Amino acid sequence: MYYFLSHLSFIDLCYSSVITPKMLVNFVSEKNVISFLECMVQLYFFLVFVIAEGYLLTAMAYDRYVAICSPLLYHSVMSQRVCSVMMAVVYSLGLFGATVHTARMSVLSFCGSHSVSHYFCDILPLLTLSCSSTHINETLLFVIGGVNTLAPTLTVLISYALILANILRISSTEGRSKAFGTCSSHLTAVGIFFGSITFMYFKPPSSNTMEQEKVSSVFYTTVIPMLNPLIYSLRNKDVKKALKAVVGGRNHLD
Repeated sequence: MYYFLSHLSFIDLCYSSVITPKMLVNFVSEKNVISFLECMVQLYFFLVFVIAEGYLLTAMAYDRYVAICSPLLYHSVMSQRVCSVMMAVVYSLGLFGATVHTARMSVLSFCGSHSVSHYFCDILPLLTLSCSSTHINETLLFVIGGVNTLAPTLTVLISYALILANILRISSTEGRSKAFGTCSSHLTAVGIFFGSITFMYFKPPSSNTMEQEKVSSVFYTTVIPMLNPLIYSLRNKDVKKALKAVVGGRNHLD
C-alpha cells in the first residue's frame, strides 16, 4: 500500500506542479500569456499524470482486494516485481494517451481568437479555439477518454463488490470495521477523482458551459492533490488523535 501511496504522492505533486505555478502567475500578472509550445507541453504533462493517476487508483483497488480477500497470499501475489510491473503499465498508459492527444492537438489550426477561456491548456478549451476540423480529436477524446475512465471504474467497482462480499462474511464487528477502514480512504479518493473527471468530459453537449468545466477541473487539478494526503493521513492513529485534540479544544473554547 505504501509503495503505491508514494507513487500517488509523486503523481499528485507532478500534475499539480504542471498547472498551479502558471495559474498563480496569471493571478498577479497583467498579461496572462502562454506560447503555443508551452501550452502543448503543459497539456502533454497534465494528461500524462492525470491518466496515470486513474490507473494507479485502479491498481490500488486491486491491492486492497488481494489484502482483504486473500491475506495469506498477499506477499506472494503483490510481490515487488508485480508492483513494479503494474507501475510501469500505469505510466506507459499515461504516456500513450498524452502522446496521442497532444500530437493530434498540435496539428490543428488556430486562426481565430487565441484567448483560452480557462486557467490552463486543457483539451476542451483548445478544441473550441480551433478553426479546422476537430472531429478526429473529439473521437479520440471519446474513445481514449472513455476507456481511461470506464476501464478503471469497472475494475474498481468489481474489486469492491468482491471486497464487500468478503467483508459481509466476517463474523466479528471489529473485523468488519477494520476491513472497511482499510478501504475508506481509497474509496473517497476514487469517488472524488472519477466523479469530477466524468462530469468534466462526459456531459451532454447541450449542458457544456465553460464555467462549469472550470469548476469541475479545479477539483482534479488542485483540490484532489491537496485532499489525498489528508484523506490517507486520517488512517494514521496519531493523526486521528491530533485531529480529535484540535476539534475537542475548539469545542471547549466555544
